[in-house]
Amino acid sequence: MRIRLTVLASTVMALLCAVSVLLVLGVLHGTAQRYRTDEITTTAVRLAYQAKRDRLPPVLLDQRVAGVQVIDPSGRIVSVSDTLLGRPRMAAFRPELTTPETSKVLCTSPAFPDRCMVVVAFRFHNAGGLWTIYAAEDTVPPYVNGPLLAALLGGSLLLVGLTALGTYQTVRKALGPVEAITSKLARITATDLSQRVPVSKYHDEIQRLAETANQTLDRAETAVERQRRFASDASHDLRSPLTAMRTEIEEALLHSEDADWPATGRALLSSCDRLQALVTDLLQLARLDAGASPRREPSDLGGLVARELDRRSRKVEVVRHLTPGVVVVVDRLALARLLNNLLDNGERHAVSMLSVTVRREGGKGVLEVLDDGAGIPPDKRELVFQRFARLDDGRSKDAGGTGLGLSIARQIAQAHGGTLTIEDSDKGARFVLRLPLAPPR
Repeated sequence: MRIRLTVLASTVMALLCAVSVLLVLGVLHGTAQRYRTDEITTTAVRLAYQAKRDRLPPVLLDQRVAGVQVIDPSGRIVSVSDTLLGRPRMAAFRPELTTPETSKVLCTSPAFPDRCMVVVAFRFHNAGGLWTIYAAEDTVPPYVNGPLLAALLGGSLLLVGLTALGTYQTVRKALGPVEAITSKLARITATDLSQRVPVSKYHDEIQRLAETANQTLDRAETAVERQRRFASDASHDLRSPLTAMRTEIEEALLHSEDADWPATGRALLSSCDRLQALVTDLLQLARLDAGASPRREPSDLGGLVARELDRRSRKVEVVRHLTPGVVVVVDRLALARLLNNLLDNGERHAVSMLSVTVRREGGKGVLEVLDDGAGIPPDKRELVFQRFARLDDGRSKDAGGTGLGLSIARQIAQAHGGTLTIEDSDKGARFVLRLPLAPPR
């Protein structure tokens, strides 16, 4: 990138210098051409003054111009520069009647073959009528003169070189932090995400890039650490039912004659049920982690909750407070899973009763599940939403739980743009789900 930007800047500067040199040469060339024409005219005027005083010799020496010819009224050359002796008239044009002099650039003058000349024709009155003096000098070259062209080209080359050097150094200094970030990112691996890229001290785009990269690394480290804990916890929870199944089988095989095979089969089925529930929850979490968009449609929250409650077998009394017409945009299957997870948790901890409420509150649809159990201490309310996190009370009441139900429920709520929290209550645990209401039709 440094080379490309340096070449680009140098090319632009070279073009600017070329245009500037052409403009300068154009202005100087016009000025020099006018100055030369004025010099030639001055020479012609001086010779006209001499002719009027009869001091004009037949051969003119050292006239400061390339050639001079004095023409009398009959068209005869009466005086000529020594350089033009024996040559024909250099021009045939004459000034207009309204002006005594005129000039032209001639590249086909008979007196100067193969040369482009500035020829001035000056007309004046003398004895016998109108006389004409032709004075000529070489035209100014397009580059005006060699030293000027060399100075302009040398200055342009120096400016292009300084531009290239300055651009290279500036870009190198500007990209230094980017190279440091690149080098640091190249050393960061999936097994070591603790490193961070250096942050520039200047408040610019590179500083924001470094800060964004570090924020991304923070999220990646958190995600990887969460995945590590998840894999560790999952392997432990998967190992428990497998170990129990293996123990049951090995014990039955050691005493096959005395083994109670029906009881062994029931124990194995219990472990299989736990294993199946765990695998189902893990697959659900994997889908949620993948960020798959749920298929949402407007649904009456109260009606959906009522249908799910009707389908469930009751372990405790369920009191309903379901407000109709609370319409939310949800994936019905996902929301049913969330509700059942909350109900399972509530039945596990309730003493005799569950209260399920649906209402509208501040532009949100609210679902509450409240049990009459011991409740959850405030400092433990976020812990229960972590994966595989189970409080001691939960383990004692249901040793076969997976510890994933509430985590899945919260992720489903977040996938729908809602929240799932535990809020204060007089007794028991009060889980509150808030979802955005469907826009009015």
